[in-house]
Amino acid sequence: MAQVKTPKSHKARFETRLRLSILYDANMQGVVKSYDPTTGDGVIVCDADLKEYELSPDALEGSLFRMLRQGQRIVFSVDDHSFATQLRLGSEVDMGTPDFLR
Repeated sequence: MAQVKTPKSHKARFETRLRLSILYDANMQGVVKSYDPTTGDGVIVCDADLKEYELSPDALEGSLFRMLRQGQRIVFSVDDHSFATQLRLGSEVDMGTPDFLR
């Protein structure tokens, strides 16, 4: 007898997609919440889980960015200390926006 799979809820699908994206894809997309060009301190809000990540001290090194503006869309990675690093230009393409925000 074949097993019938029950459809996953939106929340369960989102949580599964989020876990897989964190495990297998170091690239996350987000928006700059704040940035201080004097100190280099800043906060990025991730599109996928709405979690806030502080910028690592070397977040802009090697990137084309010299400074950031509030609301700017970026792609970033998270280092071992949960800091946003390796900033790149973001896009308007959906990279995992939670279903409940649509």
